[in-house]
Parts: sequence; structure tokens; C-alpha cells
Amino acid sequence: MVPSIDWFLYGFVRKEAVTTSQIEGTQATLRDVVEFEATEQSEHPEDVEEVCNYVHALSFAREELRKTNGMGLGVELLCITHRILMTGVRGEGALPGVVRDSQNWIGGDNPGNAIYVPPPPEDVRPLLDALEQWIHHDDALPPLFRAGLAHVQFESIHPFLDGNGRIGRLLIALLLEYWGVLEHPLLYISLAIKQDQLEYYERLSAVRQNGDWEGWTTYFLRCVRIAAEDGVRTARGLHSLVSNDRQRVVGAQSATIAAVRLMDALPVQPIVTVASVAENLEVTAPTARKAIELLESLGILKETSGKQRDRVYSYIAYMRLLTAAG
Repeated sequence: MVPSIDWFLYGFVRKEAVTTSQIEGTQATLRDVVEFEATEQSEHPEDVEEVCNYVHALSFAREELRKTNGMGLGVELLCITHRILMTGVRGEGALPGVVRDSQNWIGGDNPGNAIYVPPPPEDVRPLLDALEQWIHHDDALPPLFRAGLAHVQFESIHPFLDGNGRIGRLLIALLLEYWGVLEHPLLYISLAIKQDQLEYYERLSAVRQNGDWEGWTTYFLRCVRIAAEDGVRTARGLHSLVSNDRQRVVGAQSATIAAVRLMDALPVQPIVTVASVAENLEVTAPTARKAIELLESLGILKETSGKQRDRVYSYIAYMRLLTAAG
């Protein structure tokens, strides 16, 4: 639908990054992340850093998988991806990128009263190796089924001291691309999971306690459907919005080349400042300011900082569509 897949990748990857991080307790919103990228300032710097780490981790893993002689999708890649995810944020002291050699547990004060106790440390590496072999082994099950099963197995092994949930959900995106289901990570599964986190955890527990893989698979495929339908709806809305707004800019009496170029750049930088526009478009500050003013006069950009200096402008309608759910 669009000239560049980057239009959607920018927003969809960050939307998944924000949502998967919120499942783990962060408070950063998509707007916080996009504004931080434009201004390098945030009211929730630690939370934003966690989200940005997820974006960097996913980008690294995808690039590695596309290399002719890359690492391949396995334990080594997941460990390096985990290190990128956890460096410089909460949990950094929990040995980022290192498979655990101590016992961990979920819920409770100790393994005796925990909700779930993962395998002992001496079993973790063999279990991960077995999962890696299964990922690369031919299987009659459809890839969507297999992605869901791989997620449960990874979560149940719980190979790291922290950050397992985010890596486990990131694994779904990597598998769908690795197995050729999607060419790009446009399915943000965390959106559907976050809508009912309790059922997510209940389904995981049902597999571990009762072997209810069928119940998990039914739940997982429902999440896939919810995420896919939302993705299609969002993609169509963004395409329509950006196309119409671009026509308005091009048709404006005071249109400039810089203003059109700014409009074309907004889908991958929906929050801007004069400085960021000048840098990205390689124009002078007055030229950048004039382009922003034109888009502001058309109601495409809106000043959101309330400041007289270092003002911040947001593509409000775009951000509203991207953050809408359901």
C-alpha cells in the first residue's frame, strides 16, 4: 500500500516494544518513546530506555538472520539479543546475555511458595539446545502453531535471570520471519496478550501443570488473529491518512520542497523539532521552521510542548491511529 515498508515498520516495531515492556511493568508510552527519539528527553528515561533496547535488540537479531553467514536462530543469537535488551536498564545486574547457573522462580519469596519453578540450572542448556534443534528440524505442524509452542517452551525453561518474557515474545516475531510466514515483524502479538494478561499466564500454567497444549494453541491463535486484524486496520488507516495529508501539503499555495520532504519523513519521525528537521532534511533552521509552520497551519502538526523555545511538534492524527487498539 505504501512506497516504503519503513512507514509501518517504524510504528509497528515500537508499538510492540512499548506493549511487551508494559507487560513487564514499564510505564513508557509510544509517545514517550517517539518524543525521546526526537528530543533525547523524557519524563520516564529508564522505562524509555528499556523500550529502545527492545527496538535495538530486534533490529540486531533480524540483521543477523539476514546475513549469509550469520549466527542463525539459536541460543547464541538469543543470548546476544538478551544482552542488548538488558544493558543499562533494570535487571542489568542479572547477568545480561548469560544463561543462568542458579535457580530462579516466578512469584513467591522462594521456590517453596512460588507459582512456578523453572528447571534446575544444570538442565537449562540441554533444554535450550533441544529447542534450537526443534526450531531447525522439519515438522508437520504449521509454523504459527510451532511459534506458539516455541514461546511456551522458552518461557518454561526461563533461561535468564530477568527479561525472559520480552525475549520469549521477541522469539515469536523472529520465528515468523525466519520460517517465511511474514517478511517483516508487523504482527505485534503483545497487544493481544496485554488485553488479558491473566489468561496468558493461566494458559502457560495449564501447559506446565496439565499438558494443555491444545488450550494454549487455541488461545495463541486467537491472539494472532486479534493482532493481525488490528495490524491491517492500522495499516489501512495510516496509509489513507498520510496519502491525504501529503496531497494537502503538495496542493498548498505556499508549499515548498522542504515541506513536502518533511511530510514524507513524518511516518518514520512523527514527533519533530526544528533542530531534528534541519538535521534529517539537511536544511537550515529557518527552512525547517518554515516547513513546520506550513504543516502546522494545515493542522497536520501540532505544537505539544507549550514552550516558547525548543518547541515540539506532533503528527497528532498519526499517533492517535498508531496507538488505538481494537
